Amino acid sequence: MQKRRFSALLAGLFAAAALGLSAPASAEQYKDEYKMSTVLGDAFPWGWGAKRWAELVAEKTGGRINIKVYPGASLVSGDQTKEFTALRQGIIDMAVGSTINWSPQVKELNLFSLPFLMPDHKAIDALTHGRVGKKLFEDLAARDVVPLAWGENGYREVSNSKRPIRTPEDLKGMKMRVVGSPLFLATFSALGANPTQMSWADAQPAMATGAVDGQENPLAVFNAAKLHTVGQKYLTLWGYVADPLIFVVNKNVWNSWSEADRKAVADAAQQAAAEELARARAGISASDDTLLKQIEANGVTVVHLTDAERNAFRKATAGVYKEWAGKIGEGLVKQAEEDIAKR
Repeated sequence: MQKRRFSALLAGLFAAAALGLSAPASAEQYKDEYKMSTVLGDAFPWGWGAKRWAELVAEKTGGRINIKVYPGASLVSGDQTKEFTALRQGIIDMAVGSTINWSPQVKELNLFSLPFLMPDHKAIDALTHGRVGKKLFEDLAARDVVPLAWGENGYREVSNSKRPIRTPEDLKGMKMRVVGSPLFLATFSALGANPTQMSWADAQPAMATGAVDGQENPLAVFNAAKLHTVGQKYLTLWGYVADPLIFVVNKNVWNSWSEADRKAVADAAQQAAAEELARARAGISASDDTLLKQIEANGVTVVHLTDAERNAFRKATAGVYKEWAGKIGEGLVKQAEEDIAKR
């Protein structure tokens, strides 16, 4: 019986070929290679997570889906704020993207950039793994992408080449590189700094030449990028915002895959995201401060703020918080505040 069925299948395929008929759409639409975008390379947890996802997809689909990772936002000429638009347009097939970089196109993602909203990792988890995270995934799904998992770039700490930062006054007049987000410009302006929007590709040369005095990034980025070699001698741990990452697929690409392969890609995203998040948080806790010790060993002065010192920054940016809560959506912000309080 099985032999007859196989023979009939072969006969059908040959007949279809003879008549010029195409193969089933699901098979025909698979690409030889899919393009995945990320901002950082695999020396960083972010880029490592993208690479890991690609590896797991190949493994779980038996090689049916092959992915090439393009770091440095190279598919959009290094302009990371254009990544989400390119993803929607199909220029990019998949991405591990930053909520900050995508916030100009998806205003709700500015939630994570509200200054001093999330005091600790439990607060981040309460949002990404609760009703807020679910709502944000629904918002993204309405914009031609399929979100699959939350990763993390980490809390963004501030560094500079001039002096230790302990008060808002210490930032006054300082030239600070920030990402291309109006909320970041507003936050640093409220603190009296002189923020300059700049891609990551341009940021390190600017620090090396003194065109900017400082920057803000997660500790894993600070260490892997060796920012101590470009004049960043003072680092303040203030935890003012965090930067979750999102593992996504273009919706048309997603729909071109079989149901089994979709599940495999989703499972791979969940696994890669969990492993990436663990890397992003390694070495920066009270029980494991190995990463901080590495940074200090490179001659960097690390400032740990007291609660009172952190509150001074919170008060200085309270007006920005209130203004942007209205832009993001009062209901969503209130939901986030409630879930953090319950964590």
